[in-house]
Amino acid sequence: MGNNMTLITEFILLGFPLSPRMQMFLFALFSLFYAFTLLGNGTIVGLICLDSRLHTPMYFFLSHLAIVDIAYACNTVPQMLVNLLDPVKPISYAGCMTQTFLFLTFAITECLLLVVMSYDRYVAICHPLRYSAIMSWRVCSTMAVTSWIIGVLLSLIHLVLLLPLPFCVSQKVNHFFCEITAILKLACADTHLNETMVLAGAVSVLVGPFSSIVVSYACILGAILKIQSEEGQRKAFSTCSSHLCVVGLFYGTAIVMYVGPRHGSPKEQKKYLLLFHSLFNPMLNPLIYSLRNSDVKNTLKRVLRTQRAL
Repeated sequence: MGNNMTLITEFILLGFPLSPRMQMFLFALFSLFYAFTLLGNGTIVGLICLDSRLHTPMYFFLSHLAIVDIAYACNTVPQMLVNLLDPVKPISYAGCMTQTFLFLTFAITECLLLVVMSYDRYVAICHPLRYSAIMSWRVCSTMAVTSWIIGVLLSLIHLVLLLPLPFCVSQKVNHFFCEITAILKLACADTHLNETMVLAGAVSVLVGPFSSIVVSYACILGAILKIQSEEGQRKAFSTCSSHLCVVGLFYGTAIVMYVGPRHGSPKEQKKYLLLFHSLFNPMLNPLIYSLRNSDVKNTLKRVLRTQRAL
């Protein structure tokens, strides 16, 4: 390319190649889902803050998960809605890099928070007498802050490797947001190191944590089966089932996208998987936790009764 190389300063997100009518329909539908995501996760955070009975380690971590889901959706969905209305509207280079960094930060943080939540359930069921001593507020705060810090630091590594790359081949990103693997395809330089780091990072924050969650729940299952009363078993299962549903949805789609075979799945299929991962997962999480958790439902009922009385 030599001296004729023209560096790209903005990108165009191709999103989903659909008819204008279908794009308007999806704009309305995704706007509704986005509103539900903000409302549902905001409600979870509000209820946990308002009710002192929910000031426990489990709900402390759940509030952080809800905050991550809100940030996760706010990072990707607004840009996707803009592109549904105006498919050729570009996003600046700085905006694209920022979106990539924030997406990785929130994704990694959520991975680690789900591990911490599984450890909380493990201690609560397998070591109930030592639960208060092990899961002190200092320990819980340290775990939560560490999850955020690791998320930021690992994302910074990817960003530092991404920023020096020149982009001169095309400005069209085959995605609905600035996803890192889609951005790397546009670089006119060797991206082998970047791709290796993406795969290594995915293995370290997906496969490793998921394996630890599986081990934790294997121990939890063994402890539950030893409980004599059916009521005790039912209560123990109910406290873990919500978390298992969220883990399955989050890790299942993420592992397929970033750890699965590179050439086995079509690009469009992975794009729709990431749409589910970034839009539907944050919306479903508060529904899963509220519908399957009696404490959250009872708190919501008390708050609604209080509001009616006023």
